[in-house]
Amino acid sequence: MNHPERSHPPTEERVRERPVSGWLMLGFALLLATAGLGLVVRGEAPAAGLLLLAALLAAGLFTLEPNQAAVLVFFGEYAGTVRRDGFFWVNPLCTRRKLSLRVRNFATPTLKVNDQRGNPIEIAAVITWYVGDTGQAVFDVDQFESYVHIQSEMALREVAGSHPYESLSPGEVSLRGHFADISRKLTATLRQHLEVAGVEVDDARITHLAYAPEIAHVMLRRQQAEAVVHARERMVEGALGMISGALGRMEAEHIGALAPAERAQLVINMMTVLLSESPAAPVIQLGGGRSPAP
Repeated sequence: MNHPERSHPPTEERVRERPVSGWLMLGFALLLATAGLGLVVRGEAPAAGLLLLAALLAAGLFTLEPNQAAVLVFFGEYAGTVRRDGFFWVNPLCTRRKLSLRVRNFATPTLKVNDQRGNPIEIAAVITWYVGDTGQAVFDVDQFESYVHIQSEMALREVAGSHPYESLSPGEVSLRGHFADISRKLTATLRQHLEVAGVEVDDARITHLAYAPEIAHVMLRRQQAEAVVHARERMVEGALGMISGALGRMEAEHIGALAPAERAQLVINMMTVLLSESPAAPVIQLGGGRSPAP
């Protein structure tokens, strides 16, 4: 089916050649052809003229499938576009070029670009688009499909180069952490690039994003180091909270009075136990005396 919700630019509305029902003109052409054949049988002179007129009328017949359009050109001048599906007839002197109005997908190749910080990355996207203004698509650019492909790659490079791969500060929009924002910006950028070709962009989404192979191992080590630091910070936070709670409870319940040195030693021991990566083995002191010799 056609897409009635799509708005078409004013150039689509200035139609010089109005299509009429193809069935009506087909019937008229058949009538002329029948009359011409009858004259041929009787050997009368006007037969050739009627047959020629019938053939000329038949040359103006054409069909359109759903979501297909025909651009009409009359002696080098744009005469309008037929966008309805069905069987039609137009002036046979008009040339017709059929275009698909269906929604199409274009998957960009994987591009190697530099992000905002100069890091080489690999990125690819899928663009969803369709022809909105057939007049612009045919006459304003040369081979609009190739134009879409080239401009899509340019827009993707532009967006990738204006954002970092990863955000290092709160609120910074990054390629990796803000897919929705990047998709919206890529869609808006594409609409600006493709407006001259009469192409409408429905959506654009990143399908591949990674560091380039030459720095991927270095960035992986950095990510691992950042993850370790973040985990350690959380562990220290939790350990301090547990120690503070334990000491506060001991004081509240009067469980042994600790001298400052003993308190410090207890904190050190608890931090060691809580933050150690291997199980801690407690050492219990039983006293200062020596065991008797056997």
